[in-house]
Amino acid sequence: MTEAKDFIARRAARELYDGAVVILGIGIPVRCAKFLPEDVDIRIMSDAGIVGEGPIPRPEDADPWHIVDSAGKPAAMIQGGCITDQSAHFGLIRGGHVDLAVLGCLECDEQGNMASWVIPDKRLIGIGGSMDICTGAKRVIITTTHTNHGESKIRRRCSLPVTAPRCVDTIITEMGVMRVTPEGLVLGEINPEFTPEQVQEATDAELIISPRLKSML
Repeated sequence: MTEAKDFIARRAARELYDGAVVILGIGIPVRCAKFLPEDVDIRIMSDAGIVGEGPIPRPEDADPWHIVDSAGKPAAMIQGGCITDQSAHFGLIRGGHVDLAVLGCLECDEQGNMASWVIPDKRLIGIGGSMDICTGAKRVIITTTHTNHGESKIRRRCSLPVTAPRCVDTIITEMGVMRVTPEGLVLGEINPEFTPEQVQEATDAELIISPRLKSML
């Protein structure tokens, strides 16, 4: 499973571009920081208030009391980075200053809706900041495993309460890369370990197979 998550994160990291202000959510998204090209200048924002998060530090260099990522794990800061309070942090998000958000989800669907805050049969913890991120970021990429215990997480319609409607631009799983379009969910890239038929079989939503389908690698 770790290999699959790193595979997804490595592909998602290729979506990040020079000069972008980026939010990496908890889980697979945080792993993207391991795969950023050294020559690309990206400002990563953390829910802990960092603007300019750096590569994951070595254990001996970590400061677990003061600098942490969105998952609460030790992080680093790049030169020129800063730490903000929550009001400034969400002011940046709500003000439209985030170019791209990479987030996880419980479900997403072919209309670009995503659900991430209600886990069935578990105590509700509240919708949190994802609602602001989904509606405030200029572009939202979902990184997730394709299925959960055999059930597709890429659905025709979300069955769980939606975090934000029609906010998702791209979905990246271990099986492929899908773009949300007005015509439907387009499979544009595929893991060569799978066939388009296998990806469709694992997907509740109806996929449009791009005539220019290419490898994720």
